[in-house]
Amino acid sequence: MASLRRWLALFAVLAAAASTGSVSGRFVVEKNGVRVIRPEHIRGRHDAAIANFGVPHYGGTLLGVVMYPDKNTTACDAFDGTPFKFRSKRPVILLVDRGGDHPAWNAQQAGAAAVLVTDNTDEPLLTMDNPEESQASDYVDKISIPSAFINREFGETLKKALAKRTDQVVVKLDWRESMPHPDERVEYEFWTNSNDECGPRCDDQMSFVKNFRGHAQLLEKGGFTQFTPHYITWYCPEAFLLSKQCKSQCINRGRYCAPDPEQDFDAGYDGKDVVIENLRQLCVHRIANETGRPWVWWDFVTDYHVRCSMKDKKYSRDCAKDVLRSLGESIFITTSYSSVIRKSNLLKWFGLMHQGCLWTRSPNAWVILKLMSRMMS
Repeated sequence: MASLRRWLALFAVLAAAASTGSVSGRFVVEKNGVRVIRPEHIRGRHDAAIANFGVPHYGGTLLGVVMYPDKNTTACDAFDGTPFKFRSKRPVILLVDRGGDHPAWNAQQAGAAAVLVTDNTDEPLLTMDNPEESQASDYVDKISIPSAFINREFGETLKKALAKRTDQVVVKLDWRESMPHPDERVEYEFWTNSNDECGPRCDDQMSFVKNFRGHAQLLEKGGFTQFTPHYITWYCPEAFLLSKQCKSQCINRGRYCAPDPEQDFDAGYDGKDVVIENLRQLCVHRIANETGRPWVWWDFVTDYHVRCSMKDKKYSRDCAKDVLRSLGESIFITTSYSSVIRKSNLLKWFGLMHQGCLWTRSPNAWVILKLMSRMMS
């Protein structure tokens, strides 16, 4: 197990390094605007990456005064009392340095209305995610303030203005531009994974799917929403392409990978099994959407989780077919696994599938074509 952890750590480091080098694709980052109102000499608009925790004010704005703590600048530790609650007539937007484990929670507990985390290196904006430790679940769901990540240059500008102590630094956080289609239909994206052996995160995700399924289907059938599922994947570093690990966790020569579900390379299912099932579920959504019944995806994903779990050793293509048959959706079996292969516009079909569904660091439609063809063979 120790050697597995070391390999995974090295894999992550090399993947991160590669992502800043030759690979042109990057993870999608949802952004909101930050406009500096005061002081005059730094007025202007900047981008911020919306965090994967907290509650953004979608469609709204928040005007507040920026404060930077004299100590505990990463907000790694809890602040004494609520020092930011009554420091200003306006809401306090706390500026903290990157590196703390719980900045949003500690800022909220200290009375801040929002938190801006400034990067400590020059790089494109990243999406802040929840901490991995199990204790995080005790407070992550309780975070109610918006959180965002800003680049180092903007963060340093704010710090210098605050250091002068001659004028308040007032900014407006703007989430109105995060609403791309201001009409009567809501378009939303759901980031998911078919792996059901990744611990509390998988359990929470599946619990959400089960609980939201009925609501989502009613909204889709009424034309009030349009959703798109996305499945996260990454690639194997070139130095490891011939390794046992990459061969078991990836398909298409290391281009598409997922972590080992049990974190054991010698037992159980492999990461490539997850990649294939993810793509199969994308197939279901694509065809369901094209036939005007996108809500079928929710039925398939929910039933697949119940009937085809890894724990019961039924996580397979055959079980997926059984689920579709039980739902009365045999069209998906013939269309997605047989007749689609015979169509002449395969590349166009998979290209569309890539644009709308498969979220990856390496956006090449022809790779997806080969990937899916291999899967269906």
